[in-house]
Amino acid sequence: MSSTAKLTATLVAFVFVATALAGCTAATPPQADPSPKPTASHAPKPNATPASAETDADACPHFRAKIHIGGMSASIRGTLVDNGARGLAAGTVGLDDEGNIVSYTVAPGDALDAIGARLCIEYAYPLAELNHTRTIHPDQVLRLNPDPEVPWVPYYNPVDAAAGFQQIPYQQAIEAMAAAGDAGDVDTMRAIWTDELSGMFTDQAVIDMIQQAIDTGDIDVLSQMFS
Repeated sequence: MSSTAKLTATLVAFVFVATALAGCTAATPPQADPSPKPTASHAPKPNATPASAETDADACPHFRAKIHIGGMSASIRGTLVDNGARGLAAGTVGLDDEGNIVSYTVAPGDALDAIGARLCIEYAYPLAELNHTRTIHPDQVLRLNPDPEVPWVPYYNPVDAAAGFQQIPYQQAIEAMAAAGDAGDVDTMRAIWTDELSGMFTDQAVIDMIQQAIDTGDIDVLSQMFS
């Protein structure tokens, strides 16, 4: 056999072996998964929220009541609604003859924000100032229906107070007036006004207005002014 024929035979044998090896090592094509695949219509859906999910929410008006304090006036604007006793607001609500909420008697552990949530008051922290106190305490009766026609004496300092005014003695006198007003003790209110409080005001018109109420002795007017 010539050298050319031998070379050709060798090449043919090499190609045959290579092809055989390639056939042995080729990857097996992936087989289709016989298990059915879920379609979009079979995907699990979250549970719908029950229609009654919000029935436990407080039944407050769309616009909650607001406390307005300024100068010698104070008021609560809007409708108060009692949503029932709860934690931190377990006190007793007082109603007038027409069923309107006019007061709230503080229970032990009560907090202003919880009282506000119960009564549908948007921002309840000024309730303490409205009732001439820094903090509320058990059995305290919070007045919730101030008459806008009756002057309201500021709790922190007189409207015309100068810079450096001593607030603590003033607030202590105001709180003493509030306690006497809650007790219906007009004589004690007169004594506190004469001996302590009157000298802390400088606006003569305000002094005359308060003095007139003191002289008249109308406990309802004095209670709103100071308690």
